[in-house]
Amino acid sequence: MTEMRALVVDDEPDLRELLDITLSRMGLEVDTAEDLAAARRCLSNRSDYALCLTDMRLPDGNGLTLIKEINRDYDQIPVAMITAFGKVEDAVTALKYGAFDFVSKPVDLEVLRNLVRTALKLKQDDAEKSVTTSTAAPTAPAGSRGNDDSGEASDDDRSLLLQRLIGQSDAIKRVRQTIVKLARSQAPVLISGDSGTGKELAARLIHDLGPRAEEPFVAVNCGAIPTELMESEFFGHIKGSFTGADADKEGLFQAAQGGTLFLDEVADLPLAMQVKLLRVIQEKTVRPIGGRQEIKIDVRILSASHKPLKPLVEDGSFRNDLYYRLNVIELHMPSLSERRGDIGVLALHFLKNIAEQWGEPPRTLDDSAIESLRQHNYSGNVRELVNILQRAVTLCEGDCITREDLSLDNDGSGDNGPIIDRPDDRSLDDYIEDVERKILENALREARFNKTEAARQLGITFRSLRYKLKKYGID
Repeated sequence: MTEMRALVVDDEPDLRELLDITLSRMGLEVDTAEDLAAARRCLSNRSDYALCLTDMRLPDGNGLTLIKEINRDYDQIPVAMITAFGKVEDAVTALKYGAFDFVSKPVDLEVLRNLVRTALKLKQDDAEKSVTTSTAAPTAPAGSRGNDDSGEASDDDRSLLLQRLIGQSDAIKRVRQTIVKLARSQAPVLISGDSGTGKELAARLIHDLGPRAEEPFVAVNCGAIPTELMESEFFGHIKGSFTGADADKEGLFQAAQGGTLFLDEVADLPLAMQVKLLRVIQEKTVRPIGGRQEIKIDVRILSASHKPLKPLVEDGSFRNDLYYRLNVIELHMPSLSERRGDIGVLALHFLKNIAEQWGEPPRTLDDSAIESLRQHNYSGNVRELVNILQRAVTLCEGDCITREDLSLDNDGSGDNGPIIDRPDDRSLDDYIEDVERKILENALREARFNKTEAARQLGITFRSLRYKLKKYGID
């Protein structure tokens, strides 16, 4: 087996020795350098390091310079920054320059070991990808995933994952390329974009393509948690810590340990919770309500918002320091208006899904329907497209959906939509109720049975949703 070797760059002899001992106990050979010049000599002699750890401030320069050079000339070497205690801005800058992670002084050895294990997983993925590319057999056994016993994704698996982002427009191709790069980093990512553009899907892909793929992916809608329960949901609580705390409860950070925590609609966090979240991200520890001890966490933070955060920072409703901590790298998800060429293939994909979910034969689209869909202005983006297709499947009497089945007024002619004949002996009220029931059930499935989120997607109040669910006997 080829030895794994790390490069440690720091001008403090005691810290170099501590890192050398720690990494050696993890099975790594270690080279050390006291300044930039020595680090460059090490890299010129050996370009296959499994990891590089570099201090921020060096006698002959800056660790950021080394990070840039490694990313430029040795882009397969994961490099992490060692920052001074409390220098969050240094850590953020390092991540923006291409560091995959950081560790603060005084170095917490457990945090360091977690960082190293993640880096080695990246290096292992790269090595397996290289072997797969150069030695792949022309035929594979039926049912093979195209990988070895390690369970790591092969090139084919990565390609299949990325195809979950449907389309071939330039905009969606750029998103795929960016996601592949972001998956290699541990930097916080803010995913922006209008409602319904696939922000959670992008977050899942960043997780699934990265070294944390085998660990939990925990998603939470920050706007769906009542303010009074928010701290308990995020950090957990100890039995008896407040009225109703009948047992210990694990928080979302603990549930995501080793993996990824996705904070959707992060703009909806109240200011008091923003302060606590910032501390957790900086200290990498949480304290459950009623607990006396801090619990160390190793979690990558991804967040998303359909609201632009910068104006919220400017008006004081979102903390500036938290904004810069979450928005280390921004990934913008394009709206359907930015990728109209993908609408046809998206529609056919969703029609297939609808047929499978509803147990009905798949419908097709005629040319007039496809053109009508491409011309439509989607305020709800992909989510709105799905709702339009669900309605069309319900109203369509044949196997092929036409422009009239879509009930869209794209041509400005003043046509208010087609008159719908009753397809059977049901009354009009019964027919409309069937349509509404299907829309409600699908909204609940899309929201993973979170009623608050389902009501938001449907554009109705929570009370109205609850009434309709009771009316139709939907549990």
